[in-house]
Amino acid sequence: MVDEGRVARLLRQVSERTARLGEAAATPPDERESLWLDGVKYLFVTTIEGCVDIAQHIASSERWAPPDSNAAAVRALGGQRVIDAELASALARAVGFRNVLVHQYAAVDDTIVIAALDRLAEFDRFVSEVSAWLIAHR
Repeated sequence: MVDEGRVARLLRQVSERTARLGEAAATPPDERESLWLDGVKYLFVTTIEGCVDIAQHIASSERWAPPDSNAAAVRALGGQRVIDAELASALARAVGFRNVLVHQYAAVDDTIVIAALDRLAEFDRFVSEVSAWLIAHR
């Protein structure tokens, strides 16, 4: 059974971090301090990890086939109609972005990080759609 309290807490964290990313995005380039980009990267990592934690919890609680990766867990939410399939694909790509940020498999292109700030609505949609699923799933 899905622990609604746990998922709600994680959704709040995703929302809060998305809001902070929005604040960072609104910072004019000439006012960005040297640690600004590091903070943005960290917020992306923790926001995406929150989405993954939710996806893994729901997949496990619903006893779906165990996902073989974090991206697969997010895609499973789309496959099970918890969230829109297109959104699930976008968030699965975000998991790859998070992996690059954390493990630096490749040199992180800071322009890509800054451009990702234009896609914060995906996290808002995730929160909204998972919240609606929780309500309908009661």
